[in-house]
Amino acid sequence: MARPQMLKLPDVLTEIQMSRAAFYRMRARGQAPRLQKLPNGQLRVSRTDLDAWWERCEERAA
Repeated sequence: MARPQMLKLPDVLTEIQMSRAAFYRMRARGQAPRLQKLPNGQLRVSRTDLDAWWERCEERAA
């Protein structure tokens, strides 16, 4: 079984074209993709979670 692709937060922000501040505001409201904190303190978002979040955004916009 392959491990899920984990994206760095700056890469996610670039892909969704959002500032870090806007992302954290959405996160505080429970509207952002789930972050996973690594033991070294770095943050990651799984590709699966990001794709699912995009789909939910598209459904809300429709």
